Amino acid sequence: MKEYINSDNGKVSIDESVVAQVAGLTALDCFGIVGMGIVSVKDGIVKQLRRDNVSKGVNVRFDENGDIVIELHIVVAYGVSIKAVTDNLMQSVKYKVEDFTSFKVSHINVYVEDVKVLD
Repeated sequence: MKEYINSDNGKVSIDESVVAQVAGLTALDCFGIVGMGIVSVKDGIVKQLRRDNVSKGVNVRFDENGDIVIELHIVVAYGVSIKAVTDNLMQSVKYKVEDFTSFKVSHINVYVEDVKVLD
């Protein structure tokens, strides 16, 4: 489903995939986030996504009020506080998406799919 921004010159349509890309790239810039993750349905193993596929680790939908609901599937670095990382992640993604789209983000749900040890 697409949502629209009305302007003096017409309508601007924003697709969920655009919001997912913004949210995924913002997540990768957050401290403690190693990457976006996705669970393979076939074998149940978490796969870390590359930077060009970050939107696959993000689910976006518009709720009945036209607000954005975001689900982020992340891989965190070993040894960091998951609470601190996810709090920062949610604040950063909310700010960037709302600034970028002019839509309100009503919910951000974060799923920690894996932990990686950094060298």
